[in-house]
Amino acid sequence: MTDGNRTSGSQPGAEVPAAGAESGAPGPVPGPAPRALGVPDLSLVVLIGATGSGKSTFAARHFKPTEVISSDFCRGLVSDDDNDQSASGDAFEVLHFIVGKRLAAGRLTVVDATNVQAESRAQLVRLAREHDVLPVAIVLDVPEHVCAERNAARADRAGLPRRVIQRHQRELRRSLGTLEREGFRTVHVLRGAREVEDVEVVRERRFNDLRHLTGPFDVVGDVHGCRAELETLLDRLGYALVRDAEGRAVDAVHPEGRTAVFVGDLVDRGPDSPGVLRLVMGMVASGRALCVSGNHENKLGRHLDGRTVQHTHGLAETVEQLAKEDEAFRAGVATFIKGLVSHYVLDGGALVVCHAGLPEKYHGRTSGRVRSFALYGDTTGETDEFGLPVRYPWAEEYRGRAAVVYGHTPTPRAGWLNNTLCLDTGCTFGGKLTALRWPERELVDVPAERVWYEPTKPLAAEAPGGADGRPLDLGDVAGRRTVETRHMGRLTVREENAAAALEVMSRFALDPRLLPYLPPTMAPCATAKPSDEADARGEGFLEHPREAFAEYRAAGVREVVCEEKHMGSRAVVLVCRSAAVARERFGVSGASEGVSGAVYTRTGRPFFDDRARTERLLGRVRDCVERAGLWAELDTPWLLLDAELMPWSLKATGLLRTQYAAVGAAAGAVFPEALGALEAAAARGVDVASLLDRQRGRAADAVAFTDAYRRYCWRVGEAASGAGAAGPGGLAGIRLAPFHLLAVEGRSLAAVPHTEQLALIERLMAAERALLEEAGDAAPEAGGPAADRTGLLAPTRRLVVDTEDEESVAAGVAWWLDLTAGGGEGMVVKPVGALVRQPDGRLVQPGVKCRGREYLRIVYGPEYTRPENLRRLRARHLGHKRSLALREYALGLEALDRLADGEPLWRVHEAVFAVLALESEPVDPRL
Repeated sequence: MTDGNRTSGSQPGAEVPAAGAESGAPGPVPGPAPRALGVPDLSLVVLIGATGSGKSTFAARHFKPTEVISSDFCRGLVSDDDNDQSASGDAFEVLHFIVGKRLAAGRLTVVDATNVQAESRAQLVRLAREHDVLPVAIVLDVPEHVCAERNAARADRAGLPRRVIQRHQRELRRSLGTLEREGFRTVHVLRGAREVEDVEVVRERRFNDLRHLTGPFDVVGDVHGCRAELETLLDRLGYALVRDAEGRAVDAVHPEGRTAVFVGDLVDRGPDSPGVLRLVMGMVASGRALCVSGNHENKLGRHLDGRTVQHTHGLAETVEQLAKEDEAFRAGVATFIKGLVSHYVLDGGALVVCHAGLPEKYHGRTSGRVRSFALYGDTTGETDEFGLPVRYPWAEEYRGRAAVVYGHTPTPRAGWLNNTLCLDTGCTFGGKLTALRWPERELVDVPAERVWYEPTKPLAAEAPGGADGRPLDLGDVAGRRTVETRHMGRLTVREENAAAALEVMSRFALDPRLLPYLPPTMAPCATAKPSDEADARGEGFLEHPREAFAEYRAAGVREVVCEEKHMGSRAVVLVCRSAAVARERFGVSGASEGVSGAVYTRTGRPFFDDRARTERLLGRVRDCVERAGLWAELDTPWLLLDAELMPWSLKATGLLRTQYAAVGAAAGAVFPEALGALEAAAARGVDVASLLDRQRGRAADAVAFTDAYRRYCWRVGEAASGAGAAGPGGLAGIRLAPFHLLAVEGRSLAAVPHTEQLALIERLMAAERALLEEAGDAAPEAGGPAADRTGLLAPTRRLVVDTEDEESVAAGVAWWLDLTAGGGEGMVVKPVGALVRQPDGRLVQPGVKCRGREYLRIVYGPEYTRPENLRRLRARHLGHKRSLALREYALGLEALDRLADGEPLWRVHEAVFAVLALESEPVDPRL
């Protein structure tokens, strides 16, 4: 519905009556209230009037300076002279450009020019239509002599010929009768200077703009005459039905004041379209519901208006059902349908409800094009094998911040896609009637009582979304990409980073169906403050937990958990209850047939080359989950774990041999001889004491360096057990330290507090201990290789610290010192609440690592603790690393949310791939 064409203004020659005294009483009487001119709050207002009619004064009085685009101003921009008529061509190009940009941004815009010629107005009407806003004309019909007097009073126009004003007046007269036909939706005509002075511009809210309504809402999908299912659904949503004397549902009331919102297509195909209309019309009339138009209402409305329409796609059934109702009801239906708008913008702009979907550029706009898209969607111009139009997948390209909830295209189940949700789950075809609770984003559905209308083609996931969406495509990841995330908005992936990620993903990564998540990089804590005395003793710190605690305290986080940082390799473990679950839920087939999950690295590569070892590890985790009762408790056939897999040497053997061991070997070969020579020289009386002390210190640092990395290396499998029974695929010596349960079927658990996370994981370890005790001395064939009966799962020690309590902070520091003194790598400090935001809404770092002095020797070199080296290293820049950590974290959360929502693989991988792409951004790898 639009506000319609309307023209306002007094008749030609009409005069304003003089004020008289009430009941003959003497004295002045207040004049009439100013006449209100309604202007839609998003529109293109075109002022029309001869030069001198007061357009600029009118615009300045009623609109903000930034809203008014003046042709005189644009002339000045291009020629330095507001009155240089020879510059008009360039000036109007500038004016149209600015107007277009403002309308595209959704800003009310006023054009201050004479606009008395039809061709000049035509360009402005085209701009309004291009940007789907209403063009409004305000005509200032001021007498010629008034215009002449005003121009004469202006120094820059004192010499303006009278014939110019006369020509403008003639063109204005010719225009008055054609403005509506030119496309102006509203025309206001102000006659005479007095009338121009006495008006007041009133901004009118667009019919589709209900941003002030914040809900909560229950958005209901296509009902299609299924009254019984609608009543059942409303009951499940908590509404109490109100019935008339004949027992018919005529309203529904929610005890918590929730508002139902219907996406259209209330009628056709189902058994009781009048019953659905009666209930919905009653709810709308009482203010307990909103409803947008569907294409079936639009067609029914044209029929009720007496227009010729084809009685197809269920309309014949609705007409027959309505024929049994009285004339008053049918008239009420016709009025109700005429009043339906194309879409609503709700909840501060966070929610858009329409029938067939709506791209962001159409939100809150008003035009025939917008209404057509909202009712019918868009098609590719092709037809499928059933002769039906192929719908254009607009939702795949949607990147808007508002959630768009719609129907129209039947799909077996509702699923989020790019912040859009199709609620048409084919109730009339024997599917379900589905509703969305907003802002909870919770789906509620009821099954159809039966198949009421046989579909033309089988019900399938034609609507974008759902787990069976289209396959992966190079276009999803190639080139510069922008990924819309729920927790950090739009994140950009540069083309060169995408190319690097594509190389890794295509050559080395495992089956993408088993790769639903990549963990983010982790930022180190702020650099420790220098202590000259400690540095001189060789006891200075580059990283210290006090900096981590202070950072979180400044961000408003009071409780943090300090988790032991295991020195291993980051591993993500996807474990399914069986290979059948992996096949059915993740579509595993082909070369991956028979696997029951995956164990992979931060870059998506399989952790083990040996598939048997992978399955053995998954089997152990699966048994622990079963024993702990988590399959049933979490109501899931699979789960996703973030973990550390040890030893470090398990994955870093090449790095150890070529980089770390080489340094240790070189130091072991060089320093004994060098020290021996220096000691001999000292014995002969040569003054080499200073050099000898320095080299002894270097030798000690080299030994400390070798000891540091050797702590994290040991043999595994057959080499660890010395038993042939263990085999190369055994788990002997391998330790898995899970620290985060990321997701299960239908839910992301990333925001579950870390203390609860670790409590769940401790149950897995307790289950493993029980399993190993039960295995006892069982034969190897009964429980696997004997060497595998050692514990696989390693605990993650932890301590909760109150960042505002100095004693608690001191205890956290002491815990870290003990941990690192005993050979530990360090700790990770995380907010207990997991997913936390600062008061200004920005994400807080999900965790910062605080590494021990001796471990950092591996990172920065054997001699990094020397004072001169510490001074240099303390100048390290952390900003890029911290930004990278937050962006990757937001992308990881998005991947988990999409996985939980059942979105198709290509959608999940859009976020997964972006994490890998960001990893190729240049940043100091030592951080």
